[in-house]
Amino acid sequence: MVYTCKYKSPLGDILLAADEIGLTGLWFEGQKYFANTLPDEHILRETEILAEAKKWLDVYFSSEEPKVTPPLHPTGSTFRQAVWQILLQIPYGQTITYGEIASKMAEIKNTSRMSAQAVGGAVGHNEISIIIPCHRVVGTNGSLTGYAGGIDKKISLLELEHADMSHLFVPKKGTAL
Repeated sequence: MVYTCKYKSPLGDILLAADEIGLTGLWFEGQKYFANTLPDEHILRETEILAEAKKWLDVYFSSEEPKVTPPLHPTGSTFRQAVWQILLQIPYGQTITYGEIASKMAEIKNTSRMSAQAVGGAVGHNEISIIIPCHRVVGTNGSLTGYAGGIDKKISLLELEHADMSHLFVPKKGTAL
């Protein structure tokens, strides 16, 4: 069974979902792919796993790096799971490019190269945003592209982490990428 609860963050309401194993979803209200993996049958109830996720978010939104990650249970292909594992290794307050992730995936798959576009698809379909830090992934040229929650939230999350954004192309409000 999947259980859900809401969390009020400084960046807007978040829907959390978990099963008996771990967190299965963390979505900003209205984001792209919002709750698209949430089964029709779910129960609105805070479980121990959801309470742990809320504590993690409390620490995170207080501009501190959470020390303990709640249990996670993302669902996706083997490829997506591998990309998400790489995302979990990106240090707090740092960024990595889609190309760098593609290189890491090529190493894992023992192949000469991997498509950065395929990596982008996996990053974009991460159902547990923030905790699996897809907001820390940037374009090869330093552009802040592709965040399902919106570029404004991506910028806010990186600023919250005190990430060095001097090398990144940060669009002015209202500027399309």
